[in-house]
Amino acid sequence: MTIATGMVVANLYYNQPLLGKIAVTFGVSEASAGSLAMLTQIGYAVGMLFIIPLGDMLRRKRLIMIDFAAIIIALLLAAVAVNIQSLMVASFLIGATSVIPQLLVPMAAHLAKPEARGRTVGFVMSGLLIGILLSRTVSGFVGAHLGWRAMFYIAAGMMAALWAALYFLLPEVHPDFKGNYKNLMKSLIHLIKEQPMLRLVSLRGALCYATFGAFWTTLVFLLQEPPFNMGSDAAGLFGLVGAAGALGASYMGRLNDKGNAYTVTTVTIALILLSYVVFGFSGSSIVGLVIGVILLDLGVQATHISNQTFIFSLIPEARNRLNTVYMVTYFAGGASGTFIASQAWHLWKWNGVVAVGLVFSGLALLLHLLFMRHVNSPAPSVAKP
Repeated sequence: MTIATGMVVANLYYNQPLLGKIAVTFGVSEASAGSLAMLTQIGYAVGMLFIIPLGDMLRRKRLIMIDFAAIIIALLLAAVAVNIQSLMVASFLIGATSVIPQLLVPMAAHLAKPEARGRTVGFVMSGLLIGILLSRTVSGFVGAHLGWRAMFYIAAGMMAALWAALYFLLPEVHPDFKGNYKNLMKSLIHLIKEQPMLRLVSLRGALCYATFGAFWTTLVFLLQEPPFNMGSDAAGLFGLVGAAGALGASYMGRLNDKGNAYTVTTVTIALILLSYVVFGFSGSSIVGLVIGVILLDLGVQATHISNQTFIFSLIPEARNRLNTVYMVTYFAGGASGTFIASQAWHLWKWNGVVAVGLVFSGLALLLHLLFMRHVNSPAPSVAKP
């Protein structure tokens, strides 16, 4: 499950180090190319909204196998795109289909013992987080040496190999929900209304992920300019730096199991805010950017693990639907951060991006401090089915 989540989620981020090359290929502005990353994230949110709830209704393995075929088709459409518009459509479809990690993470939580749920989620999430970050390293290297189209062809081949492996290795999980799809989707609204902490945790996650999208979408534009004058491979190498933060974040799940969720999350959100302070002084410093990336990725990913550990403890039989509400909100925040930061870069360059990150991280910390103080640790008793 850990390997699969990392390989599939990487599809969402391959385009980010390639945006500069794509802009040149189709003769469009950097802001227009940046919209590809935004559309991928919007597609992911849409896919989670309409596909992930099915994990509570259908057999999980069969759903995953069907979705893999759709992923491969979407990646091939991106590889053969003839203009920016067709690549936008393909980017949306890549996001909408690459939702398998959000079926596997609740499955891992389902199989774990309650006292080890945070550790288990953190372990599976470590694969997902490393996949997110190393995807940029791989993509940047492939783009610099083989061109951006080659990355999508390679990704399609990897998904075909992964499909075969999971077909033989993944166990089947049978659903608990007995109603139809209409009732399943209606139950999402009921969960949102009846679970105020789900709403708060989802908004907190969205604000944090907005800072993540803001940085990684615009980093390639910063590195292409003086004094750096670097290419997509250099932008991708920052993924290796971020991987250190991701590995550290997986440890945070263990701290949540010990009942320190509020304090741990306060620290991790503060790290995000601090990272943008560092970025503000690092517009021409590689060392400063490296320090900021470690702080940002550790903060964002550790907060994400804390959020998911909490929501998986609310209503066990509705974990996929709870995860749907959270992740749709989460990626809507990421898409917003990506879009706003791309426009801020177009207007004010790096200072505009830093301002966007400071605003989003500041709001996340304020929300956490004002409304989440009474939640010291995830507990099944918080919610009533």
